[in-house]
Amino acid sequence: METTLLVIEDDPAVRQGVVDALEYGGYRTLQASDAVSGLEMALRASYRLLLLDLVLPGGDGFGILAELRRKRPGQPVIILSARGEEDDRVRGLELGADDYVMKPFSVRELLARVEAVLRRTCERAAPEDRRKWAGGLIDFSTGEVEFGDGGCEVLSDREASLLRYLMDAGGRVVSKEEILRQLWGLDPAKVETRTLDMHVMHLRTKLRDRSAEKLVTVRGKGWRFCR
Repeated sequence: METTLLVIEDDPAVRQGVVDALEYGGYRTLQASDAVSGLEMALRASYRLLLLDLVLPGGDGFGILAELRRKRPGQPVIILSARGEEDDRVRGLELGADDYVMKPFSVRELLARVEAVLRRTCERAAPEDRRKWAGGLIDFSTGEVEFGDGGCEVLSDREASLLRYLMDAGGRVVSKEEILRQLWGLDPAKVETRTLDMHVMHLRTKLRDRSAEKLVTVRGKGWRFCR
């Protein structure tokens, strides 16, 4: 499966140059040319890495970074900017950017930076296979939920991936749309979300969470896992 990258850049020539370089490197690309459409795509689209200009019509890259930090924490970002002031670089990194690349840059440098960030963030996101929680232990390598009383349940692959995603969210509310896009690679507009509701119901049963105290429904927003 191709890795998808999002490019938010207002200059058409620069944007096309970045897109051409990335597609030459074997990546699939999404594009936005202003802060409003860029923010919407950054929050809703399915992609592995964002390449973000700081100076944009309708806003700026710092605003997009701040929203990502709040709503999609851990999202890898590379800033692409002609602004090389130390304050801008520090602010960008403090807001969660993984790298800061100065314009102009070569195709070779851009691809090297992209590959480095993807490699680092993949390693950073590598989850532990065994997780302790209030009910006992979950072993994601085998899909088994072990309870303190010696009982055991086996999760399906999709149930296990859903549970791990919710646990990794660290108590954040995760929407149906995010799960469908980020976890299952599906377009929410084309999928019957009742399927996801059924997976949550099955998970609750296997976790002995009949009162929904661990896998909590936040009405109108999604779900939160409470350890």
